Amino acid sequence: MFTLVPSHFFSPEAARQALSEVADLKEDDRVAHLDLPQYDAVLVYTEDGDSVVVDGTPEIYKLLMRLPECPEYNKILCSLAGDRLFLTIAQGKNLLLANSFPVQDFTTAEYFIFLSLKSLQLNPEISTICWRSPLDAEDEMSLYRYFKAVVKL
Repeated sequence: MFTLVPSHFFSPEAARQALSEVADLKEDDRVAHLDLPQYDAVLVYTEDGDSVVVDGTPEIYKLLMRLPECPEYNKILCSLAGDRLFLTIAQGKNLLLANSFPVQDFTTAEYFIFLSLKSLQLNPEISTICWRSPLDAEDEMSLYRYFKAVVKL
């Protein structure tokens, strides 16, 4: 579980409360936070569960740090980790979306990607989608049907 809090509203003492306002926390959930100065925000997350923390760093943080590497103005960066799709979308330097979704297969991941793009009124046909996690050839070809290009970061 994670949320982004604007830097000027963030207080380390209130990190747990900020996350509990958007997610159901268990009493023993450990809450941590990381600064995202390029987005003027702080990532507040649980160190276990849906945040998918590997080597002490949440997957969504890794995506947010690499999002500027996407080559187009519409920046779409995804990753599959465990049974979750992590998705970040920006236009230029403006972050529009940072979320994760439960997925049981790649088709479900595509559903959430297209739903997110539609809600942000972004056209996949003129967009490049970037992937941080490994992508097999069949899934890559499926994305090529909808996107201008597929890039592996």
